Amino acid sequence: MTSMARRISFPEVKGMRRLFLFLGLMAACLLLCREPRTVAASAGVPDKKWILIEIDRKRLTLYRGTESLAVYPIATGGWDTPSPIGAFYVNKRFMTEMSGFGTRFLGLSVPWGQYGIHGTNRPESIGGNASHGCFRLRVKDAEALYAQVPGWTKVVIEGGPYGNLGDGLRTLRPGDRCSAVIEVQRRLAQQGFYFGSADGIYGAGMSRAVVAARKAHGLSDQDLVDAALYRRLGILLFE
Repeated sequence: MTSMARRISFPEVKGMRRLFLFLGLMAACLLLCREPRTVAASAGVPDKKWILIEIDRKRLTLYRGTESLAVYPIATGGWDTPSPIGAFYVNKRFMTEMSGFGTRFLGLSVPWGQYGIHGTNRPESIGGNASHGCFRLRVKDAEALYAQVPGWTKVVIEGGPYGNLGDGLRTLRPGDRCSAVIEVQRRLAQQGFYFGSADGIYGAGMSRAVVAARKAHGLSDQDLVDAALYRRLGILLFE
């Protein structure tokens, strides 16, 4: 009985190699040529108005989908009173007579405190780290933004290269309220020390978790999150 198999010749092998190379190049081209994700797609609001706040750039941009409608300079929180980082919604809107909040206020759905986008009677502070965490605009800019932004508009706030950690690792103590607290709460929960919600508030439950974690990792019994505990929790700045 004769075998149906046959030996593949050297020219055929070369042809197959060329075919595989061509298919590989085509696949790579398709990957490289895919349309990149836009800022609107990443924010989850492809065709609606939404706000992007860049703390480092001291800039607020109003978008409709991918279209930039307006850009305003802002003032943000100081090191001890940082602005929130994350994705929130406008959950309050009110107009007022001229005050420290200017004449317009857009409240944000931040779970650990009252923060908002508003005007200011200190226009010289625009461009700096000057507030208690809110986002200040010039009065005329706040009024223009207010007129364009309805309730429940999405607000995406970027704070630096390290996500919830903003520009770096800040030492956290009981009573602190900020985005970095959320990141620590999540890591404490992953290691089985924290059982509350990741709400950004360094309260009694987090204090117990911090002390327990420090003891388990052979650290001092202080009730604080310092560089040593960040390392034990696996929170590193190159993440």
